[in-house]
Amino acid sequence: MQYHSNSIEDYISQVPDERQETLKKLRKIINDNLPKGFEEGMQYNMPAFYVPFAKYPDGYHCTPTEPLPFMSFASQKNSVNLYHSGIYSKPELHDWFVTEYPKHCKRKLDMGKSCIRFKKMEEIPFDLISELCKKMTVDEWIDIYESRTKK
Repeated sequence: MQYHSNSIEDYISQVPDERQETLKKLRKIINDNLPKGFEEGMQYNMPAFYVPFAKYPDGYHCTPTEPLPFMSFASQKNSVNLYHSGIYSKPELHDWFVTEYPKHCKRKLDMGKSCIRFKKMEEIPFDLISELCKKMTVDEWIDIYESRTKK
């Protein structure tokens, strides 16, 4: 589902009532645990956490007018999705997450390259997401990003 808003608060207010508290909690978990330097805002019609232009003026190579994306979340038709660029870009982080997931959730992991889908709101492993948020600094993300794009 596509929500159009200019703020995270407005985005959350548009999702179905039964998901609003989950999204508020997810936002708080991310804000409380991401290393310093990431910025919060709307990006690609989703609540997002990215590297601000003040830290990385080149922006995102696909859309240089956008800051470098890192993490976001969205309410879709059948799930709440968490997007994490580090999982896609750093195999060790991906492997850690895949190994840890069953320790936090009984449901089978539903994951794409950088997208983790949660179909049951009450089964979102917030503790695991909290740990995931702590695993990569802004500088490490920039180094990985540049190693992949500036060859």
